[in-house]
Amino acid sequence: MAGRFEILKDGEDGYRFRLTAADGTLVAESPRFKHLKAVVAGINAVRENAATALVVDHSKTARSAA
Repeated sequence: MAGRFEILKDGEDGYRFRLTAADGTLVAESPRFKHLKAVVAGINAVRENAATALVVDHSKTARSAA
């Protein structure tokens, strides 16, 4: 089973989405969007960019190991 995007109503006039893993673990949560169309565009942007995104480790451990 794959993860899923959930679109949620956020207040009177807002929306947000969250990405959950197959086991229900929260992976990511979006900021608030004013329009449903913008939420869908945000989901599409995550889908397109995540597959080819580079991993850049800015943690303290990575800096000290370099």
